[in-house]
Amino acid sequence: MTKADTATPDTDTGASEKSDFIRTIIREDLAAGKHQGVVTRFPPEPNGYLHIGHALSICLNFGIAQEFGGRCHLRFDDTNPKKEEQEYIDAIQRDVRWLDFDWGENLFYASDYFPQLYEWAEHLIQNGLAYVDDLSADEMRAYRGTLTEPGKESPYRARSVEENLDLFRRMKAGEFPDGARVLRAKIDMASGNINMRDPTIYRILNAAHPRTGDSWHIYPTYDFAHGQSDSIEHITHSLCTLEFADHRPLYDWLVEHLPVPSQPRQYEFARLGITYTVLSKRRLIQLVQENHVDGWDDPRMPTISGLRRRGVPPEALRDFIGRLDINKNEGTVEIELLDACIREYLNKNAPRRMAVLNPLKVVIENYPEDQAEEVQAINNPEDDSAGRRAVPFSRELYIERDDFMEDPPKKFFRLAPGREVRLRYAYFVTCTDVIKDENGEIIEIRCTYDPETKGGNAPDGRKVKSTMHWVSAPHAVEADVRLYDRLFSSEVPGAGKADVMEDLNPNSRTVLQNCKLEPSLGTANDPGTVQFERLGYFVPDPDSSADRLVYNRTIGLRDSWSKQKAKGG
Repeated sequence: MTKADTATPDTDTGASEKSDFIRTIIREDLAAGKHQGVVTRFPPEPNGYLHIGHALSICLNFGIAQEFGGRCHLRFDDTNPKKEEQEYIDAIQRDVRWLDFDWGENLFYASDYFPQLYEWAEHLIQNGLAYVDDLSADEMRAYRGTLTEPGKESPYRARSVEENLDLFRRMKAGEFPDGARVLRAKIDMASGNINMRDPTIYRILNAAHPRTGDSWHIYPTYDFAHGQSDSIEHITHSLCTLEFADHRPLYDWLVEHLPVPSQPRQYEFARLGITYTVLSKRRLIQLVQENHVDGWDDPRMPTISGLRRRGVPPEALRDFIGRLDINKNEGTVEIELLDACIREYLNKNAPRRMAVLNPLKVVIENYPEDQAEEVQAINNPEDDSAGRRAVPFSRELYIERDDFMEDPPKKFFRLAPGREVRLRYAYFVTCTDVIKDENGEIIEIRCTYDPETKGGNAPDGRKVKSTMHWVSAPHAVEADVRLYDRLFSSEVPGAGKADVMEDLNPNSRTVLQNCKLEPSLGTANDPGTVQFERLGYFVPDPDSSADRLVYNRTIGLRDSWSKQKAKGG
């Protein structure tokens, strides 16, 4: 038990509702009195933007802390100043808050502990457990051995404590260039675990740090800083993904051989893999740097900022994470599960609005030219409390071009010459004429309406086979609409290819201009994410301005991709 394990378990937090091997361990630890409370942490490196895989770790660490009445720290493991920026620190905090988690007063940085970590490095030297090595990076790799062959000891491994301390202090003072020397833990060059073959724990980096400036010329490696930071913060359960399993012996060795204030334990779980998605930070950086996308928050990116810009609700993302099994078996989740969570949430919560993305003009010839009226439209059929809104109706309207065919096939039930259809919330109309330009392209449809069918119902009980959305032409708001699809066209991007970028979907974004929206959109009362009736869910983009609205499609109403895949498309 550690002196900082002061959080008291809360039996009413819902911890009993979830079960996995991590929660089982925590319950057993608490029952045995090993800890008085649970302290977890989310420890990102601020060298990029968070992606959906990080969302799993965020929800797990913060969620477990909430369930068991403990606390979760947000700690930036900022040990490499050449790759870290304040932009990433700000973005990570924004993403965690967007997911509705709060670290309270528990915001920490590994750089806060640089003085203590340095003292502990000297402690290892003084106890003959670390040495300064002059081997080059290539020489160190050669000496390290392979998975089947042991490594060889460095010729500098036998340096005296005094020489090591002198060299290490001169490294700290900035006397040597980058890469000239490193400090290595003295463990076992014949270990079956390559991470235990005298790993580097400090390296020379003559670079300014975002938080400590030019104070340091040497920086601890992630492996050296991570476990010791956990110990300083009295973390009870250090939760990592499986790629850190081979690092756990080093984590435990350092905790055992240093005078740390607590004894944290590391537990590993399978990281998240999703079909049609790349979550490698290296690949995401490549996408951005090679301009395959428009930055980290491009709505096609699997980053949390990209998902947010695409209009994915945090509730839907948390629901998706909550449906995943937490175990040690690597696997891949079908992206359709995420899509289903998004649709389910938005169907219940997104207000409905009408928009026409590919407009075709309709003139109702028997509707008075100087008249306009308001019809009452349902805001959300899934939520009676959402009420209704007034939508303007006039003689000139826009409908979707796909909703009209001059010579329709048998199963086409929408508007055609001589056919009657319902305009949603408004009237029955019948097509009477088709206007074309000199090239034979349809530019306008002429119709008549039945004034007795106001509200969309005929008093004589006659039925129509199609109900169509529309927008009043003189009241319409213009917008650009961006239709987003999957960034990669292969279920396993890069499989069998020389470069994963060969699987980029060339149709991942389509921009439609001069779309027509009902006038409630783009105003001070704009509800944000909405369902464009019959079209999908859409959200205003930050690129929107007073002069031009821009909307992003969050997701379609149905899973058209699976149907396309079933057809071999």
